[in-house]
Amino acid sequence: MSNVSKLGKVYLVGAGPGATDLITVRGANLLAKADIVFHDALVDPEMLELCPQAIKEPVGKRCGKLSSAQHFINKRLVDAAHKYQVIVRLKGGDPMMFGRADEEIQALKDYRIEVEVVPGITAALAGAATIQQSLTLRGVSRSVVFITLAQGQDNQSRTETASSSWPPIQNPSADTLVYYMGRKDAVNIAKQLIEHASLQNADTPVHILEAVSTKNERHWASTLGELAQGKAKDWFDSSSPALIMVGEALRNKRPCAKIDNSLQDSKILAHGRCSA
Repeated sequence: MSNVSKLGKVYLVGAGPGATDLITVRGANLLAKADIVFHDALVDPEMLELCPQAIKEPVGKRCGKLSSAQHFINKRLVDAAHKYQVIVRLKGGDPMMFGRADEEIQALKDYRIEVEVVPGITAALAGAATIQQSLTLRGVSRSVVFITLAQGQDNQSRTETASSSWPPIQNPSADTLVYYMGRKDAVNIAKQLIEHASLQNADTPVHILEAVSTKNERHWASTLGELAQGKAKDWFDSSSPALIMVGEALRNKRPCAKIDNSLQDSKILAHGRCSA
């Protein structure tokens, strides 16, 4: 037990969607006192300036590029806990959203290493804030689903051929859909929804955001029909992470429907949006 008590503690910290100042105060404070930081490829280099005292180790994963195998990352975290007291695993977005945090947590617990998760702002919420369109809207959308089609295989990219055999998840039944890492499958996503989804059709609004919250952020807005026709294909930047948001709540201009609500008085805001 005496040996266990000397082990360091590992913090899985959410770096947020990209902008340095969107990390939580708790996350920034942990970076400031970390002995070593294992960081994702998408973490802004400016964020690493918050930990000048720490050893910085890149363990990033980028689709289609050589990256650290997950079991190797797990081992490095375990080894670090035997050498350092404060170990930060800095993950893009939120650690618990498509971040394979469960694998790292279990690996650390197997060696009786203390671990704590510090949440971060996930890209979907940052994207909604950027375009100022709520993912939920009273009377229109009361359900949201976050989806990824990525297979999670280390050092293997999805080819165009493999992409055509998608999807592992079919016909998500939610009012608003947010696809992470969906750039290569964008056309197929749109076609599948138009043909089989009950809540979406060719006229359903689509917003695609790249590099959310950073200086390189870009925005494409249209419909599922145009996405299915490949209208965004030449727009995409393969070097930036893309987020595909689909749903009627994302329509830019909407007539304000009358909603029966005895507890709240509704009012009409500029541009026809509804609010309580």
